[in-house]
Amino acid sequence: MRSAVVLLLLSFCLFIASCGSDTATNTAVNSQPAAKKAAGGREPVLVELFTSEGCGNCPPADRHLVLLETEQPVAGADVITLGYHVDYFNDRGWQDVYSSPEYTRRQNLYSMRMGLNSMYTPQMIVDGKAEFIGSDPQRASAEITKAASAAKGQVVATANGQSAEVTVTGLPQHLVATAVLVTAEDDLVSNPNAGNNRGKTLQHNSVVRKLQGFGKVPEKATEFKGTVELPMEHGWKAENVRYVVYVQEDQSGRILAVGRVNKAG
Repeated sequence: MRSAVVLLLLSFCLFIASCGSDTATNTAVNSQPAAKKAAGGREPVLVELFTSEGCGNCPPADRHLVLLETEQPVAGADVITLGYHVDYFNDRGWQDVYSSPEYTRRQNLYSMRMGLNSMYTPQMIVDGKAEFIGSDPQRASAEITKAASAAKGQVVATANGQSAEVTVTGLPQHLVATAVLVTAEDDLVSNPNAGNNRGKTLQHNSVVRKLQGFGKVPEKATEFKGTVELPMEHGWKAENVRYVVYVQEDQSGRILAVGRVNKAG
């Protein structure tokens, strides 16, 4: 585990303020969250990993992230994974091409919300509430199990050409929140020739390519509807790209709902 020496001095609005609204409507009604899924069903849980190809302790956590998504080993949970490559290892011999200062800012925001005095990799965060060393599978299973029992809204998101129609219902009580679309790519491979992972073959799934807010969800709203464009850029393999929608409470970072974007038909 490598710690960043100093937290970046950023305000909570860095990401939140950038989340503009496309076509979106929402309903502020005091009603109970949607009923939990029937017995045998799985509750979606968002697992975020902050990682870097320059971090020598990160490959085991990267592999565990792949396992969580592909094998779904936690009973009662539909684990939706996202891997954010931070940029503060890029001066140590290897440039992580998947890294972005935006993902470092997101990690810093979590650190401020959780009262941490430093950032580190690999860091895993479950449903925006629990954080721990990302290479600890026992802790991951425990936190995912706990998160699967919490009330969350239900996401229905369907792709229609280059955009998706998103409906979220049954949101629990919350403050102002943001609806976000994440573009992620699977089956990426790197072979660092420098840095802490020199000579290794690094395999990645769920690599975050783009974050985009597409609507604000007012305090106490129980529903949200919106339309969002689905990005596709040169260099991404379309067959490996997938899209995730989540609703996140701005102040606490709590995930209120999360789901995958499904293909039409």
